[in-house]
Amino acid sequence: MLFSTVYAQDWKYDFDEAKALAKEKNQNIVLLFTGSDWCPPCIKLERRVFSDPEFEEFANQNFVWVKADFPKRKKNRLSEIQQQKNLELAEQYNRKMVFPVILMIDKEGEVLGATGYRKMSVKRYIELLTTFDSFGD
Repeated sequence: MLFSTVYAQDWKYDFDEAKALAKEKNQNIVLLFTGSDWCPPCIKLERRVFSDPEFEEFANQNFVWVKADFPKRKKNRLSEIQQQKNLELAEQYNRKMVFPVILMIDKEGEVLGATGYRKMSVKRYIELLTTFDSFGD
């Protein structure tokens, strides 16, 4: 249990905070749009990729992570403020409300690449994100 806590992504939930941190660290942002409690591909992505220790270590060293979650179950409901922040992010980056969507965004807010859930190994996801990241160089 402790092992996963040590490596879990440091998710941010405020995009402005994430942009400031990305500028400070000179890193790109990975923005995830998810329906954590109702979207089967979102749940698979979390379980098969994001919770993998190899992926978590890579993720924390290379990117600032932002999660825009749109849960449907009452017990998982977000605060009104967080719901509004997520809707504003969707208005800017995911107008069609497609889930899951993973966007690579530079520290200025420009999209460098996008993907969703793909049935591929953790290693391939790392390679894919690295490919998007190189567009910003």
